[in-house]
Amino acid sequence: MIVAGEASGDLHAAKLVTAMRETAAGRELQFFGSAGPLMREAGVEPVVVADELSIVGLLEIGRALPMFVKAYRRLKAAARERKPDVAILVDFPDFNLKLAKTLKKQGIKVVYYISPQLWAWRSYRVRTIKKYVDLMITILPFEKDWYQQRGVTNVEYVGSPLAKEVHASRSKEEFCAAHEIDRTRPIISLLPGSRHKEIVRILPVMVESIVEMSKQRGGLQFVIALASEKSLGDIKRILHSAERKGPLPENLFILSGETFDALNASDAAAVTSGTATLEAAIIGTPMAIVYKSSAINYGLLRPLIKVEHFGLANLIAGERIAKEMIQGEFTPKSLSRELLELLEPEQNQEMRRKLATAVDKLGRGGASKRAAEAIYSVLSS
Repeated sequence: MIVAGEASGDLHAAKLVTAMRETAAGRELQFFGSAGPLMREAGVEPVVVADELSIVGLLEIGRALPMFVKAYRRLKAAARERKPDVAILVDFPDFNLKLAKTLKKQGIKVVYYISPQLWAWRSYRVRTIKKYVDLMITILPFEKDWYQQRGVTNVEYVGSPLAKEVHASRSKEEFCAAHEIDRTRPIISLLPGSRHKEIVRILPVMVESIVEMSKQRGGLQFVIALASEKSLGDIKRILHSAERKGPLPENLFILSGETFDALNASDAAAVTSGTATLEAAIIGTPMAIVYKSSAINYGLLRPLIKVEHFGLANLIAGERIAKEMIQGEFTPKSLSRELLELLEPEQNQEMRRKLATAVDKLGRGGASKRAAEAIYSVLSS
């Protein structure tokens, strides 16, 4: 049984399923659970279709509670009926930690892949993991020590599944030629997130910032990089609304499914806090990290967050490499100022150097294979 609930979890779970099959040593494997599109493509039978479970914010989750309850009951019933040899829970802690308790009580071995960010907030959940999880597999270099300091010893660090796997498929020259972008002029990418609520709160500020930048410096080119075309409707509505206030930059491109190529070709980027900041760091693109939630969500959650940095790139580095503009600090003026500074050659090269040093901490690649081997050790125990 394998359960994921967000786009990043779907990606990592799909890679894990593939790695488990590649190292199966003649064993026939069957997977079922909560599966996104990549997991389904990898052969996971969807008891629950995970595509709609990715929701941000306390109010939004509250409104969707009946959907989560239905998904939980389906998975609980499927586990009771099929009796899997192991349940692999991928990130998605608000759902998966509750499920871990239920599955463990059914006598099922539970592996948690990609630790919840307990080191950032809600650290009391470590008690649930200690009681109901047979193996915690972590992907960030400091997490194993954090758990062991709190008495959790069944922890395996495998490195980031993104290490050595995030890379551009085309050179800057090839990318620019394909989209008629001038490779000799500065290129700035905008990554507004993948969820609807993120995009509608974050992209309007990004758009205002590039209008401001274009007034201050000519010749700039901008790429809005989308993870998939499903966000295209939101993007077009936001741009249409922005155009009513005044003209947008002439050289503005909207691309989907080419994020790594866009980052690789870019001189700087504005990146929504999350996995994308780690991807930008691996590619080596100087960035500003941004985020904006509803005032209610931020007001409720901010006092609970205990870490010094929001961005994963900064957390791994252990220092503020990329400037973070969160909530009220995230304005068109602050973002445009930071991105223009990142275009200065000296600052640009300094951030690239620091990002490369941080990325070295993520491991040598092959994380999915090591995770698969760790899970097989649980199966055979």
